[in-house]
Amino acid sequence: MDLDRDIALALRLADAAGAAIRPFFRSGVTADRKSDSSPVTLADRAAEEAMRALLSAEVPEDTVIGEEMGSTPGTSGRSWVLDPIDGTTGFLAGRPLFGTLIALVVEGFPVIGVIDQPILGERWVGAIGRPTTMNGHAVRTRACPVLSDAALATTGPHYFDDHDGAHFMSLAASTDHKRMVMGGDCYNYAMLASGFLDVVCEAGLKLHDWAALVPIVEGAGGTMADWNGEPLHAGSDGHVLALGDPARLEHVVEALACHH
Repeated sequence: MDLDRDIALALRLADAAGAAIRPFFRSGVTADRKSDSSPVTLADRAAEEAMRALLSAEVPEDTVIGEEMGSTPGTSGRSWVLDPIDGTTGFLAGRPLFGTLIALVVEGFPVIGVIDQPILGERWVGAIGRPTTMNGHAVRTRACPVLSDAALATTGPHYFDDHDGAHFMSLAASTDHKRMVMGGDCYNYAMLASGFLDVVCEAGLKLHDWAALVPIVEGAGGTMADWNGEPLHAGSDGHVLALGDPARLEHVVEALACHH
């Protein structure tokens, strides 16, 4: 594969999505409810349509999997996985912490990931075997010598069921709860890659929620896994961990497993 060509295409997808989203931000756009009652806006749809149009013109042989419009099968063994607005709730609240997620997945593993924040003009790019960049400058996760000093983030407690919530609170109790962050969707993973958070913990994520995050977090020196510490793959169950310091993985998995 021509990684440079694919990265260039991913950046053009991000440009197209951002151009579609910006006119809607803080415009009073309202949301419809999807079948799972999560909100979706005209901005989500416009951004995904813009990206799909580019992909069908440039790489018609690749599969496209989008949050809003489902899967368009291809023949190449490569899939572009798109989440036009990850964090629609934040978008609707006028908060610029949502992001467009773009991943190229080959044989079930993400090889390119982009988090684009089109309002702040911030873009993280990760690609297998390369350092992660934010707006062209390399970023690194930070060391976290002890879990009790870790800054933990999650999008919100209401996204966990009671069982997962109990495990999450067990992890939270092992970290520095005064530095715990709620809200932020994909932006938390960008902040972890840039060295401002130590652990992100979520459940119920789908492939389009996490595929782009893996190359970004890992290219910055971090690691991503499920709650058992196993690597994420297309069949993962949606329990997702990101760590800035891979040396803490065992401790995080242990903390999740016990109820205090």
